[in-house]
Order: sequence, then C-alpha cells, then structure tokens
Amino acid sequence: QVQLVESGGGLVQTGGSLSLSCVASGRTFRTYAMGWFRQAPGKEREFVAAISRSGGDTQYAESVKGRFTMSRDNAKNTVYLQMNSLKPEDTAVYYCAAGLTIVVVSRGYGVEYWGKGTLVTVSS
Repeated sequence: QVQLVESGGGLVQTGGSLSLSCVASGRTFRTYAMGWFRQAPGKEREFVAAISRSGGDTQYAESVKGRFTMSRDNAKNTVYLQMNSLKPEDTAVYYCAAGLTIVVVSRGYGVEYWGKGTLVTVSS
C-alpha cells in the first residue's frame, strides 16, 4: 500500500509561481512512476505531468509544457511540480498519482494510488 500526501497549494496571481510536493509512504516509492493530475470545478480530471521511476523521463500535457516542471527525489520519497507563469485556467485541485510505468500513468488508466489533492487558485 502506498499513501500519497500533497502539499504546496494556495492562492497566487496570474503570472506567479507555486511548487507542489507529494510525499509517498513506504519503501517501494522508487518502483513507481509518478504523475500529477488536476480537476477544475465542473470538469473531468486531466493529466498534467508524469515522471519515470528513475526520473530520467518526463511527459507533460500540451497546456503546461514550458511552464511546469516535474521532478522526483527517490531518497526523500517525494515528487515535485514546479509551476511557473500560472494562468487562471490552471485553477484546480491537483492530485498526485502512482503507477507502474510512465506510459500507463500519463494515460490515466494505470494509476494505482491517488492522493487527496491540494487546491491551486490563480487569480486574474
């Protein structure tokens, strides 16, 4: 069993930055690819970013490419999402996710564990 706890959400103005963190419990963290998803009010959950088990490969949604950066520290059981140049349309609850490979995580159907989410609000 893996438990994921997100932090770092908050209120920021358009153009600002936020850094999200997700800490995973258990000794098997490095065996999971990780991802970030988000769900805006009234919309379905969508893929944001994913990272391979080693951290050597990342994938991003087109809407965040060049603005968001995902990284991981396997020694700390933590993944990060650095969000720059934030826009009002980035407002959502951001969820951390874990799965076996970066491919299945990025496609959503291979997520085995979800965090409870952290709210990011970008004001215009």
